[in-house]
Amino acid sequence: MAITKKNEAPMAAMGSYDLVIPFQAIGIETVIIDEENKDSVPRLVAKYAHSQYAILFLEESLFENFRQDVDAINESETLSVVPIPNQAGSRGVGVASIRHSAERAVGMDIFSVN
Repeated sequence: MAITKKNEAPMAAMGSYDLVIPFQAIGIETVIIDEENKDSVPRLVAKYAHSQYAILFLEESLFENFRQDVDAINESETLSVVPIPNQAGSRGVGVASIRHSAERAVGMDIFSVN
């Protein structure tokens, strides 16, 4: 069962077992992704978008592998897909995603260093 309060949209986390279990411990809906069900990620992301979820925490490697699908959802739906690093550490995907989103919103790279 997803964590929600009155008038709040639920959140979910998707990724490897080790990554999503802490989310499950605090009541956020989780989906464990492994090699057997990896191809279902685009369909699952779309399901959460159409189910009025506010945030989907998605393991960085999955975010990278399904970037086109995630970008399409981010541009057409209210779901925010947030890449999160796994135990191996960050790959910089989250920062790049935030930079891209900010650039799309304001029309320029506000994070560039001159």
